Amino acid sequence: MELITKIIKFELSNTFRSKWIIVYSAFFLLLTFLLFNFEEDTNKAALSLMNIVLIVIPLVSLIFGTMYVYNSLDYIQMVLCQPINRKSLFVGLYLGNSIPIASGFLFGTLLGTILSGYSFIDNKSILILIVIGFALTFIFTAIAFWIAIKFSDKARGLGVSIIIWLMLSVVYDGLVLFLIYYFREYPIENIVLGVSLLNPIDLARIFFILDFNVSALMGYTGALFNKFFGSSLGTILSIAMMFLWFVVPILLGLKSFYKKISDFYEQFLF
Repeated sequence: MELITKIIKFELSNTFRSKWIIVYSAFFLLLTFLLFNFEEDTNKAALSLMNIVLIVIPLVSLIFGTMYVYNSLDYIQMVLCQPINRKSLFVGLYLGNSIPIASGFLFGTLLGTILSGYSFIDNKSILILIVIGFALTFIFTAIAFWIAIKFSDKARGLGVSIIIWLMLSVVYDGLVLFLIYYFREYPIENIVLGVSLLNPIDLARIFFILDFNVSALMGYTGALFNKFFGSSLGTILSIAMMFLWFVVPILLGLKSFYKKISDFYEQFLF
């Protein structure tokens, strides 16, 4: 644990000095401020902000996380020469990258809310939006680490990250609509529910809309979740599946990390 803390502190000191984190925070600060000033209803403003969060945070987390790993390869190889725990190194690098991204989102959103004259403590929609932003940041950073470690080629890894983002945030909704339209004469509700569990972005959307009971405004999958599971059970299920989306990429990333370490030692010794 002490080693993880040291690695996190070192990585945080480097990442927080990055101008991209400042730009990222300023983006959400300006966006939150404008939305909450142009819209009197905070719930509607939070709904608009959520639609942007579902697109921006996964994209930034994937690209920033992937590039972070590729740019840190020399540092990682140097550290691997030391007698340290490999799992602690991976966890420290991961948290050292994901915490600044999540903090940038948190700082920008909260400051924008405060400058707009709203209390984020008493506003449930803002708190839930922050939880969703944090969850998506850690999930897609984990996916980015797994991709960057698995693919040695930088261009290939970055391309895979962008394709995953396009599939989950853009193509996915079109495929669901096509599935509903093409098989509209058949009872496919259970299939659509199962498909929705395969997309963390859709799970985050469902988690938000179930709490506000606006599923009818947010698409077919949200309405199905509300119908079949209800608000409480649907929220618990969406949280559980999002946690699974976090754990699986972490485990896959660790597996690929250990494999890369073995390959590194073979090249170093022979």
